[in-house]
Amino acid sequence: MKYLVISFIFLLVTHNLNAQHKPWDKNFPKEELKIIKIPNKENVWVFIMAGQSNMAGRAFVAPQDTITNKRILTINKTNDLIYAKEPFHFYESKMKGLDLGMSFSKTLLAKIPDSVSILILPTAVGGSSIEQWLENKNHRSVSLFENFEKKVTLGKTYGTIKGILWHQGESNTAKQTTIDNYDKNLGLLLTRFRTVANNDRLPVIIGEIGSYSKNKENWKQLNSKIWAYVKTDVFTKVVATQDLTHKGDQLHFNAKSIRILGKRYAEKFLE
Repeated sequence: MKYLVISFIFLLVTHNLNAQHKPWDKNFPKEELKIIKIPNKENVWVFIMAGQSNMAGRAFVAPQDTITNKRILTINKTNDLIYAKEPFHFYESKMKGLDLGMSFSKTLLAKIPDSVSILILPTAVGGSSIEQWLENKNHRSVSLFENFEKKVTLGKTYGTIKGILWHQGESNTAKQTTIDNYDKNLGLLLTRFRTVANNDRLPVIIGEIGSYSKNKENWKQLNSKIWAYVKTDVFTKVVATQDLTHKGDQLHFNAKSIRILGKRYAEKFLE
């Protein structure tokens, strides 16, 4: 009996450790619910998710994150319109996990007219630097800026581009030069994003990178560069992350923090 109890405790602890580090569980529903009746174009608000891994999603997906809502839409890897559930991103199949798409959308739904549906289009790819976005580098089999352009074009066929959700910067903390140039490059990139969207006043919500890195000084400098840019652009807002925590790797937000982050992005958009 004592052996059985010890074995059970070991299995429970092992499961919990795996849950903390494994972003996607094979037992969660993978069925895609394609949309038969597409909402009227004037009633669809489109948001583009862009950046690197904390926007692409690395946190653990719980059952609550896989419950669909008929007013929250996204696409699959063949660009079919589907009812959204986590994870939204599909570019890195072995690393995909919980992103902020669903928590952002749910928070927004509570504040916008009942007639409006939300379409979230994923474009974030882990490990990408802002320079790679500017140069349209092929990163992990995705041409970053070109893919963004294609998703904006797709979004315009279904609704109105309402905003960009940007979270990126961890990759730019490795060198002082990429930190120093971040605010300038962020301005260049957002100008190009807005040109593609044909809206020079398009809202962009930017999240701070976390405050939990081993390289705290560089990450702090990067966040300062984000704030420095935002002071020059009235159509951007910053989401604070200093109180959020990582999933154990001092790099990626955990599930609780990602859900909070999505809520904060929505609140900043509503401002």
